[in-house]
Amino acid sequence: MNATTGRGPAGRRRTRAGVAALCLLAGALTATASAGSPASALTPPVSLTADDLATWQTNGIVWSMAASDAGVVYAGGTFSALRPPGAEAGTSERPALNFAAFDAATGEPTGCELSFTMSSGTATVRALALSPDQKTLYAGGQFGAVNGVGVSNIAAVDTATCTPRQDFKVSVSATVRALAVTADTVYLGGDFNKVAGQTRNKFAAVTTAAALKPWTADADEVGRAVELTPDGGRVLLGGNFFKVNGTNSHALAVVDAVTGAVVKGYPAGFIPDTSTVQDITTDATGFYTANEGTGAGVFDGRIALNLGNFEQRWRDTCLGATQAVLVHRGVLYSGSHAHDCSSMDEFPDQPRRHLLAQSVNDPKLLPWFPDTNDGIGEPVGPRVMAQTDKGGHHYLWVGGEFTSVNGVRQQGLTRFADGPDTGAPWVPNVSLSTVAPGRIEVNWQASFDADDGQLTYRIYKDGATTPVHTTTGYSVFWDRPQLRWTDTDVAPGETHSYRISASDGTNTSAKSPAASATVTSTAEKYPARVLSDGASLYWRYDEGSSTFAADTGSGRDNGFLRNSPAYRQKPAAVAGPSTAIGFNGSNQYAYSNRRHPQPARFSVETWFRTTTAKGGKIIGFGNVTMQNSTRFDKHVYMRDDGRLVFGVYSGGAKTIATSDAYNNGAWHHVVATQGAGGTALYVDGKLRASNSSYTVNENYSGYWRVGGDNLKNWPGQPTSSFFAGQIDETAVYPTALSASAVSAHYALRTG
Repeated sequence: MNATTGRGPAGRRRTRAGVAALCLLAGALTATASAGSPASALTPPVSLTADDLATWQTNGIVWSMAASDAGVVYAGGTFSALRPPGAEAGTSERPALNFAAFDAATGEPTGCELSFTMSSGTATVRALALSPDQKTLYAGGQFGAVNGVGVSNIAAVDTATCTPRQDFKVSVSATVRALAVTADTVYLGGDFNKVAGQTRNKFAAVTTAAALKPWTADADEVGRAVELTPDGGRVLLGGNFFKVNGTNSHALAVVDAVTGAVVKGYPAGFIPDTSTVQDITTDATGFYTANEGTGAGVFDGRIALNLGNFEQRWRDTCLGATQAVLVHRGVLYSGSHAHDCSSMDEFPDQPRRHLLAQSVNDPKLLPWFPDTNDGIGEPVGPRVMAQTDKGGHHYLWVGGEFTSVNGVRQQGLTRFADGPDTGAPWVPNVSLSTVAPGRIEVNWQASFDADDGQLTYRIYKDGATTPVHTTTGYSVFWDRPQLRWTDTDVAPGETHSYRISASDGTNTSAKSPAASATVTSTAEKYPARVLSDGASLYWRYDEGSSTFAADTGSGRDNGFLRNSPAYRQKPAAVAGPSTAIGFNGSNQYAYSNRRHPQPARFSVETWFRTTTAKGGKIIGFGNVTMQNSTRFDKHVYMRDDGRLVFGVYSGGAKTIATSDAYNNGAWHHVVATQGAGGTALYVDGKLRASNSSYTVNENYSGYWRVGGDNLKNWPGQPTSSFFAGQIDETAVYPTALSASAVSAHYALRTG
């Protein structure tokens, strides 16, 4: 699955292969694109757009790639045909047995056609690398012939004529998975134990005339990556191994380019025993590994190491096996099926995402999020990458197992460029608040753009074509913070409407649907009391659609609404113009945008009404957002019999419960608190249960969730973990509310 880099005498990078993928949240947008200089809308240091370009497809897996300075991209793998972009599988196909060549700038096949075959079994091309002078393409894999010319798992192709070289014949006993080439040497790694009839375990070197070299770097397990340092003096090895030339070095080693002697080993623990190195790439100052693990406690991310001393510069700990890495203009692009980067304070565990970008100096994820699906095979999505320039543009090619790219059908191959950027940000989600007199608070959820984190927002009032306010904000797909502008140029009783657009500097979204509000002349008493008592999160559910639950408070911890709950439900729990929201009891819920540390003391408050006999979680705290949490407590849930339970976890589930049922179809007010005085559960303004000894909850960072989350093994576990009913006026406090405050809130329900 690794293609490697050939280098000239000065160590100039020629070609690279790796893989890349990262999912993009689904969402419709209407956009207008304006002309601009290439990549003018990208957030530095990212210099490639997330817009995939029309590219021919394969009918199978692309494992390896190499790209020439002339703008030709070679692809190898396990496939038998090509088809045009947009063509459905099985239509408009032309034969291509495990190899194809493409114009980097157009995505169309060139006239170079080769067939990699074997007499029995399935042939596959697992590695491609060009010689520094670009005259020879070396291919490795599992195959016995190229265009009918007999070979043994490795071959050399004359690029001028696209024919196999008859003067390069060397026998390799098993699959070749990695190649790196200098002016006189071909380094190879794979499953083999013999080359040219001599013992060479997993790694070997031959001359460009196919003579076995004395270079020896014997490993005890599979070799998957071979890369040269820019000065040509060292060879970087990656794979499954635990020893190289008898030296303890797991998954990664640095050896001498002439002898194969170990220069730098990485003993047990540097990379966990359950993890391997799938790919290696370099730049002028460092080298970078793609790591894959299996089982518990694995390492799946990327490591950056310095070339000066071969020591670690940084590592990320995202989960989701990384298959390939590639550097372009100071950015490390990678392909994986990343699903959990919470250990890096990035996105929590959720459906897989496949393309990531990071600075070579910092593991923080950069705003570059094109996506593929997992596809066929294992499946893991992308497997390999290559890059080259042509016609004034830089092109990044991605190959792998995927069958869709950015949500559109596309198999095996895709490509990206440094411009033009044609994708506009998502249309902003807008919510208005009028709880205070003489003002309208315009709240919106920050938009998302696949290759730009810093966006510009323009607010239009009452149908005007000139914005009344312009501001900027930063967002990525898992962190879309709430932004706010307060309009004080209004008078009580007036009704005003607002629309907002988002721009990346080149492309501008459509304006949001008009949202209207009437200016209040007096403060609403219930929300005023909630805010004055210090709510750090306060969702009133007044949105008419979208994924946005605006936070009325100063914390601006907006909620994501999942799976289209029922909006603007009436009557609401509290008197006034506000509305409630309805959840279906199966998959609808809300979670906070912000990830919170463990609260030592807290209060959760909300209103609910239901007639369900299946129970469900009303409000709680969990470590995951897009699926059920694996750590969860600090929650209020309803049992099947309608009784309410408040629970925290501290060495076990610590719960208190009501004696009465509350699934009678009426609105009920629930507040649960924990502090130095223990836990307390209030319903309809009165204390219903308490325990003074429950002063501790589970220590993990997480998100506030409303309407559903995991309840496995909790006392009185209901039939459903999701709540079927209406919810309103949800608030979270960083303190334990007093009984008098709870009673006062309940009393203000009528305004």
